[in-house]
Amino acid sequence: MVVTSNDLFYSRLPVNEIPLSDLLMENHLFFKVPDNWHVLITDVKNSTQAALDGQHQTVNLVATGSIVAALNIAFKDNISVPFFFGGDGATFIIPPSLLAATLTALQQHRENTLNNFNLDLRVGHVPVTEVYEQGHELRLSKLKTSDLFNIPVLLGNGLTFAERKIKAEDRPSPPLPNNTGELDMSGMHCRWDKIKPPANNFEVVCLQVIAKEGIQQADAFRQVIESIDKIYGAPEVRKPISISKLRMMATFEKIGREMRTRLGGFNAMYLLRTWITTSLGKIYFKTKKGKEYLYKLVDMSDTLVIDGKINTVITGSAEQREQLKTALDDFEKRNKILYGLHVSSESVMSCYVRNMDDQHVHFVDGADGGYTNAAGVLKRKIYSLQTN
Repeated sequence: MVVTSNDLFYSRLPVNEIPLSDLLMENHLFFKVPDNWHVLITDVKNSTQAALDGQHQTVNLVATGSIVAALNIAFKDNISVPFFFGGDGATFIIPPSLLAATLTALQQHRENTLNNFNLDLRVGHVPVTEVYEQGHELRLSKLKTSDLFNIPVLLGNGLTFAERKIKAEDRPSPPLPNNTGELDMSGMHCRWDKIKPPANNFEVVCLQVIAKEGIQQADAFRQVIESIDKIYGAPEVRKPISISKLRMMATFEKIGREMRTRLGGFNAMYLLRTWITTSLGKIYFKTKKGKEYLYKLVDMSDTLVIDGKINTVITGSAEQREQLKTALDDFEKRNKILYGLHVSSESVMSCYVRNMDDQHVHFVDGADGGYTNAAGVLKRKIYSLQTN
């Protein structure tokens, strides 16, 4: 495939090394997504019930699998695309050159998910031009959040519009063509145990925030981020992932979930080989190279997503959480935002590792379906406003 300048829109965006609260106020650092790109969305249907049924780790794994399937396609063409992890699904914005292959891969992942876990993964897409025709915005920037990691920052309600449209239509997926190739899920890992917060008296908070209609979104988000910074400290301080609390988990059940997500079924050699390498991980992580990887893992943990909403996982004390709730309640009373918050005692992490040096990202959620439950709180607030 010939890569065009349009394909490289996101790859060529400058990386901003300023605080997020400052970036949100710099309108000139945000760029309109090209009209001919597409929004792709996946989400596990009835994820709240699945979390209640104890399947939250499987739901996280399926969401991570969506990202792995899509990014492996983009990687082959050396194209960088923005993606957003949501706990029970994922969102991508991709150029037209990747659309057909990515949709096919996600449909394969959907079928594997249904067959292996009896979870229904919704897959849909909306052309960016339709988002704009309906009066919505999609403006992107890049933010450096640590020494090794940068994230997309998206303003506008375009993704919310696309999600509602996809869920409203919710048509059955077309059958896959007979010549569909093998699904490439290489790089996906799910071998870490539930992770305790860095300090014994800390908890894990999953938070979702939207700006109220008619409110300047960037300014509302800036005020929320500044409150989090003031109460919890800098982003690196409030990360729920720390090296001292990481533990490999080499159970056949956990490895089996990863195997079925990656391969679509059972493979005895994969199960045995992965169990052995995971069991030997304790030795590797004591080496110099292993210690460097763990440092990068913490550095490249994806704990902040700005996709027209604020989605973040943070850690701190119950007292800090009460201070945050007070600030957020005040913003709500002044009709600036709506928010959903869920507290967990641990976090969970699933990983995409293309190589052990510098191509990996680690997706973090509350251990009992934190993002899903926070989203449920937010949805109930939105519904209450719409019906009153």
